[in-house]
Amino acid sequence: MARWQILLSEFDIVYVKQKAVKGSAIADFLASRALEDYEPLNFDFPNEDLMCIATTEEDPQEGHPWKLNFDGASNAMGNGIGAVLVSPSGDHYPFTSKLDFDCTNNMAEYEACIMGIRAAIERKINVLEVYGDSALVIYQLKGEWETRDPKLINYRRLILELIKEFDDIVFYYLPREENQMADALATLASMIKVNQPEDVKPIQMSIYEAPAHCYNLEEEEENDDHPWYHDILRYVKNREYPNQATENDKRTLRRLASDYVLDGEILYKRRKDQVLLRCVDAIEAKKILKEVHEGICGTHANGFTMARQIMRFGYY
Repeated sequence: MARWQILLSEFDIVYVKQKAVKGSAIADFLASRALEDYEPLNFDFPNEDLMCIATTEEDPQEGHPWKLNFDGASNAMGNGIGAVLVSPSGDHYPFTSKLDFDCTNNMAEYEACIMGIRAAIERKINVLEVYGDSALVIYQLKGEWETRDPKLINYRRLILELIKEFDDIVFYYLPREENQMADALATLASMIKVNQPEDVKPIQMSIYEAPAHCYNLEEEEENDDHPWYHDILRYVKNREYPNQATENDKRTLRRLASDYVLDGEILYKRRKDQVLLRCVDAIEAKKILKEVHEGICGTHANGFTMARQIMRFGYY
């Protein structure tokens, strides 16, 4: 429900009860729209003597056009537009603007489309595929729907002039769930306050394979006489908190300690599959690893496999 609320926040929606529709009304409507030039479908297959059709392989990048995704947002918080140019190699170039004038949602969609097309013209792009989630704008630009709203006629006329700069340009309707990046840019632009024009650097995205915060337990243990699990062991054993621990520290410690089990003086961590992993300090871990590499099976192997013995939470 929260996700729907966010997605619908860019529209000013008024909910009313639906009136009952009689079956006769639907029949009367269909009867009034009867097609005079109806022709039955022809199911003959004229190429039945063809065995197969093959296509030649081409370079994946060769001949691929640029793509433009656009979207506009007009709501009670403001008006914003967003567009994304995608190169044949997959590079994304986002654009977004705040509209400092009153407009309808359809006007915002046209503004977003114009902004994206002008950006493509500035980059000397000759072949372009344009994708938008506004069926009205897309089908009006394709000439399949008539443009009757006076506020949109000039918008359509301007785009028809702009597209003369391209060797080939095609418009496609795209469902909203497949146009999320342009939709997010437009919604963001409608919500933020902009006092003056500001340039935003291109977005660079990367993948992090490790957390930014890495707690080096070995260094900590070298500067401390206690093992890394000392606070957890003391809480599990005696329900004691560290000195100067805040309420937040105490809550965190209680949550961590719920996954640990004490057997005599040995602390174990319980995994989700209920396997117990013995907790060892840095010195004991190095000793176990050395013995494993040397093929020595000491007391640490009693009741545990070598792998389980050296695995523990937060230390490798």
